Amino acid sequence: MWDEEIKKLFKAVKNDEMSIAAACDKLRFLPFEDLGFAKVDTHRQLRKGFPEVVFGEGKSPDMILKIMTSLLKKAKNLLVTRCSADIYDYIKSHLPDACYAPQARLLSIRRDDKIYGEGVISVLTAGTLDIPVAEEAALTAEVMGNKVERIFDIGVAGIHRLVHFKDTLISSRVAIVVAGMEGALPSVVSGLIPIPVIAVPTSIGYGTSFGGISALLAMLNSCASGVVVVNIDNGFGAAYAASLINRHRTDQAPHK
Repeated sequence: MWDEEIKKLFKAVKNDEMSIAAACDKLRFLPFEDLGFAKVDTHRQLRKGFPEVVFGEGKSPDMILKIMTSLLKKAKNLLVTRCSADIYDYIKSHLPDACYAPQARLLSIRRDDKIYGEGVISVLTAGTLDIPVAEEAALTAEVMGNKVERIFDIGVAGIHRLVHFKDTLISSRVAIVVAGMEGALPSVVSGLIPIPVIAVPTSIGYGTSFGGISALLAMLNSCASGVVVVNIDNGFGAAYAASLINRHRTDQAPHK
């Protein structure tokens, strides 16, 4: 439920336009809705500014549909991460406006195109094989109401490619940097630009990369100030954090 709807509800009770009992009925499912197999957090939009996001892997198509249906009672935009094409086909037959990005394995519904972010979120990759994780981040940020700039395949093996995009990066509000192998790109980016850098290690690399652990440790040990790190292949988590950094806070009074 949107915070504006909550305010309208309080005003209606205050002005004797709605009984306390009727208001309680409307608020009954505010904390969560119990579906038996899932307790859907319908309160998250009010707390975080975006509805609960569904992790699709391991859930049946019917489970995902029921969760989405519950969320759509109060939300306009939705995300299902790690979603297969088969699940998308099932969801699409019930929710025709559902969209799917196979490379990112991301299912979304977007009924609100308003931009809530104050600036641009840049999403960078070291290599081409990092793009699926980067697309998960970019699409998540877009559905959450941000402008996104994609800059792919600019790893440290050819650092002149990064320098070419310095003006775009400097004008961004936050950067998400996705890299496998040695995981050096986030440190380089953070050393060049005065904005927060969210580093995303990927599971791309040869045997001694240990499925992304090598990149993860390199990023955690970055000597460049302003680098924070999410888990391996977690483009979604990076985009969520970037969106919180970037968005307008219209629910708070201005500082005086």
